[in-house]
Amino acid sequence: MKRFLCLFIVMVILLVGCTPSKTIQTKSSESSEPSESSVLYKTMLSPDNKLSIVRKPNEVDYSFIHPGKMTELPSYNPNSGQMWQVDLRSSDLTNLDLSEKLDDLLYADFDSKTKWPNKLPYGFEPQMIMELGKNPGLGLRGLHKKGITGKGIGLAIIDQGLLVDHVEYKEQLKMYEEIHCSDENASMHGPAVASIAVGKTVGVAPEADLYYIAETHGVFNEKGQFDWDLSWLAKSIDRIVEVNKTLPEDKKIRVISISLGIVRNTNGYEKALESIKKAEQEGIYTVDVGSNPYMGLGRNPLKNADDITSFTKGELWKNQEYNNYQLLIPMDSRCTASPTGVNDYVFYRNGGISWAVPYVAGLYALTCQVNPDITPDVFWEEAFNTSDTISVDSSTKETFGKIINPVRLIEKIEKIK
Repeated sequence: MKRFLCLFIVMVILLVGCTPSKTIQTKSSESSEPSESSVLYKTMLSPDNKLSIVRKPNEVDYSFIHPGKMTELPSYNPNSGQMWQVDLRSSDLTNLDLSEKLDDLLYADFDSKTKWPNKLPYGFEPQMIMELGKNPGLGLRGLHKKGITGKGIGLAIIDQGLLVDHVEYKEQLKMYEEIHCSDENASMHGPAVASIAVGKTVGVAPEADLYYIAETHGVFNEKGQFDWDLSWLAKSIDRIVEVNKTLPEDKKIRVISISLGIVRNTNGYEKALESIKKAEQEGIYTVDVGSNPYMGLGRNPLKNADDITSFTKGELWKNQEYNNYQLLIPMDSRCTASPTGVNDYVFYRNGGISWAVPYVAGLYALTCQVNPDITPDVFWEEAFNTSDTISVDSSTKETFGKIINPVRLIEKIEKIK
């Protein structure tokens, strides 16, 4: 399958880092803000090929973002392009009067541990925004009610450290292993992508079986700079293929989600492509940032994700022209599992393309449930054929699309012989 290189290589490795641990040890490190040039990497696989949860990374504490009680709300600059401008995760805002701060708060990131003041803008209700953000949208919950949930389909994720006991996916998680992983604690990234793919309330395929490998895509050198090496990713894909061979025919892994751009001229690039090809030969489709022509959608956090007119260009590319050869996937204003606690959630105003990848993987799992003979090529062909276009401005007749239509896609896939 032709690979489409995206402009946004690793969208959310920049979000928050992790640190590794292992039995097989190599030197160097992966952390968003490394303080040393060398950190331990760990590889821990299930013993005796009996799939298991090999380790439970620790919860994280984000109170360091704004220590103590906040004295001022950060402002949002629409022209900045910088992420995390209004980062309120695990912060105490109880001393603030925010009644006139709606424009800034509509771009806030916050979580279950954020403490809100009594004075909030009219219409800004954090709990309501989180509930709206949990909905994968575009009719998916209606499909779930009909039993189209990914049940019996294996979905693998290669990402950062996972809070393995989170209520969103604990029951779905069949394996957690680590390969060259620097994360001692759970990352913000891992719980997010896992819950978007298979979360009970957040996910696209809430009853798919989850196989998870935490892996670090390279090492930090002695100067503290990150050296990419996709050979570890290749090993992780190979491991998933190996695991898949041990599974019964009615429980096979059908898709791998990798929220990373696999970019030419990166160390290990050819190895990664070779491993993806091996997985494909075993009936496993790999979704990554540049694997197919898709891009992420934005959404006002106060609007309903089931209403297609709620969607806009994603924050990531809102000032760029839309190329109508790209399929548009929900991305921004998502509420996901949080690494701060097994019952905690976090609202991400700007998801980045990393949030679109597990959405696609989850949707592919649903199509595998209704039609076990589906292939990636047919999936994408019908995803485009069944997509929607909406009017942006009636006066100019400007349109916006192709927007994924999960309901129509599933209906079409079910009918294919």
